[in-house]
Amino acid sequence: KGLSLARPAIEASRRRPWRCCAAWMAEASQRVFLALWPGAEVAGRLQHIALEAEKRCGSRRMRRDTLHITLAFLGEVAESRLPLIGEAMATLQAGRFRLRIDTSGYWAHNRIVWAGCRAWPAQLDGLVGDIRCALADAGLPVATENAFFPHVTLLRKAQAVAALPEFESIDWPVDAWVLAASSPASDGVGYRRLTGWPLT
Repeated sequence: KGLSLARPAIEASRRRPWRCCAAWMAEASQRVFLALWPGAEVAGRLQHIALEAEKRCGSRRMRRDTLHITLAFLGEVAESRLPLIGEAMATLQAGRFRLRIDTSGYWAHNRIVWAGCRAWPAQLDGLVGDIRCALADAGLPVATENAFFPHVTLLRKAQAVAALPEFESIDWPVDAWVLAASSPASDGVGYRRLTGWPLT
């Protein structure tokens, strides 16, 4: 009887190292998304809008180098599958266009202050649709299928105010889109641009 009671414990101890090895061998992944990234001049003007809004709303302001418009969010993707994204994007052809950043707003459900467009060119909707279809065909559907609304997150954890500061509209020439990865940072979230594709 004593031997039979000890055997399960011995067998369990033998199995544990294999569980640990399995955990070590789990494939690394990255939290990725496709986006439009502004050039230095547009990013600087967006940052100025964020600074003025921060004076009224408090909050955590996004760093200048993190400002972007998300086109498709994929979430966690195994690193071995990242090349599939590049292959899918390489099949797309789209023309350059311009965005007019001319409005801002506050979303109470996530306490975000954003800047965006009252209207945007059909080329942008076409690009987003083509990106999402190409990803789905590659077995990489986007994490959310919400209606697309182009916006740049300026502030997080913001307080609601009666009115946001007015600003002169920003002309944003768009000539590429990028694949970026996000990861935690000491001041919020950090983003790394991994690669990109030109608009012709």
